[in-house]
Amino acid sequence: MTQTHQQPTNTAVKGVPEVDAVVVGAGMSGLYTLHKLRGLGLTVQVFEKGDGVGGTWFWNRYPGARVDVKSMDYSFSFDSELEQEWEWTEKYPPQDELLRYVNHVADRFDLRRDIKLETTVTEAVFDEDVERWHVRTDRGDQLSTQYVVMATGCLSASKVPEVPGLDLFRGRWFHTGHWPAEGVDFSGQRVAVIGTGSSGVQAIPLIAEQAAELTVFQRTPNFVLPARNHPIDPEHQRSVKARYDEVRRAARESGFGIAVPTPTKSALEVSPEERQARYESVWYDEDNNLVDMLVSYNDMITSQPANDTAAQFVRDRIAEIVEDPETAAALQPHDHPFGTKRPCLGTNYYETYNLPHVRLVNVRKTPIVEITHRGLRTTQEEFEFDDLVFATGFDAMTGALTAVDIRGRGDVRLEDKWHAGPRTYLGIQVAGFPNLFTITGPGSPSVLSNMVTSIEQHVEWVADAIAAMRAEGLSTMEPTVEAEDEWTAHVDEVGHMTLYPTADSWYMGSNVPGKPRVFMPYIGGVGVYRQKCDEVAANGYEGFVRRPQRVAAGMS
Repeated sequence: MTQTHQQPTNTAVKGVPEVDAVVVGAGMSGLYTLHKLRGLGLTVQVFEKGDGVGGTWFWNRYPGARVDVKSMDYSFSFDSELEQEWEWTEKYPPQDELLRYVNHVADRFDLRRDIKLETTVTEAVFDEDVERWHVRTDRGDQLSTQYVVMATGCLSASKVPEVPGLDLFRGRWFHTGHWPAEGVDFSGQRVAVIGTGSSGVQAIPLIAEQAAELTVFQRTPNFVLPARNHPIDPEHQRSVKARYDEVRRAARESGFGIAVPTPTKSALEVSPEERQARYESVWYDEDNNLVDMLVSYNDMITSQPANDTAAQFVRDRIAEIVEDPETAAALQPHDHPFGTKRPCLGTNYYETYNLPHVRLVNVRKTPIVEITHRGLRTTQEEFEFDDLVFATGFDAMTGALTAVDIRGRGDVRLEDKWHAGPRTYLGIQVAGFPNLFTITGPGSPSVLSNMVTSIEQHVEWVADAIAAMRAEGLSTMEPTVEAEDEWTAHVDEVGHMTLYPTADSWYMGSNVPGKPRVFMPYIGGVGVYRQKCDEVAANGYEGFVRRPQRVAAGMS
């Protein structure tokens, strides 16, 4: 009798329901993973802690929240009809439009029936005896599954400052990453915003329009470029849709997942006048991209002198816009190269500091000591506020993964394995954790790219890998320690060929006290990375150990 490939008949715990795959998170990566795995004929269960789908665009509802990649690029490419039917309204669409888009995708592909909302996965344990994962949730769910896909997002584990006293504050407080769905009215209020990263930059001008007084507490000034947001010209949208295949292909082969021209010259080999003209064209261009300044010249992220030319240009614009010289000086970044913290796109951000009821406090000079029942206290002054807004960011890239008690072979916890920094192969899998896949995980381009481009590439690669396993009758897949070590070293080596590690950024984990200082994303480029992943797959999943499944007793 010819041997036939069967799915394992054992379960990790007797009586526990089985599915082929558990997906954690129902943002853009979770939804696409569900769609792809369902297309392979797998049974899939998605768990989402929110009461709706959307991920980033479900949680980040703060004033001014919008994406910093153009809508025509920040959208799925896997279905041509979806591409053509959805009509975008703005160059950089706001949160509510993006959430409508993600919900449209969920409905269009009938994804909701496999999603359980308001459910947090608390534990995923690999049972070596039966080669399956046992997954638990805070709602009492238990599932046995062959595959676990972590689609938890790179920026989803929010953090508040390590300042005592928040429980004493008698007013309202909010975090930009967990904003009330009904919104917040700041009219007539004395408001503090703590943090000037992307969410702070977007929220501050709009909060200032309502608040009676607004005080911004800044630790690190960021380089903020004008978004120049505007409604999309219908003819432009039609033109892009007519050549979407070409646009998407260029994005997939690019450095940042956005189709922009590749620079050929050093910033130092052109005249100061030519550089100034280039930077001005980016600053004032109504159709500019987030990465346009970074890709003006080919050594912007590798040469400090080259980078200094762009950094000084932005500092000069800040000095022109902000009327008070002391405030302008405080807003000018000098402690990190341009682009080594994610550049921000703002609308009237610097102009907001010219308003008489808006004040900037430099917490590098006067640190926040504590939050009090009436407001907060710095080393020099005590403030009274009605509302506190924490725009203090996230435990990026690893926080949402280590928040789950994930245990692989030998009962080793992922958090313990990563005690000195994340170690992955291709940012997709971790040695010792079979069939655990991380979408846009550390060690992949992820946050240094157009996230949708990177999400699609990862989900499609994972789906193809699972399809190949099933076709060959294989049970588990995981990287070798050697492949993981080599890739982790490569990510670090390429990172240190650039200026990125010179900055204390969330790319490095520097915003979380006690977190290892490691450059987590892969800066080798979206196109180069995709080529590497394709080569690994073409070479029989080189660097991975793929084992046959156990066949139940009595089979021959």
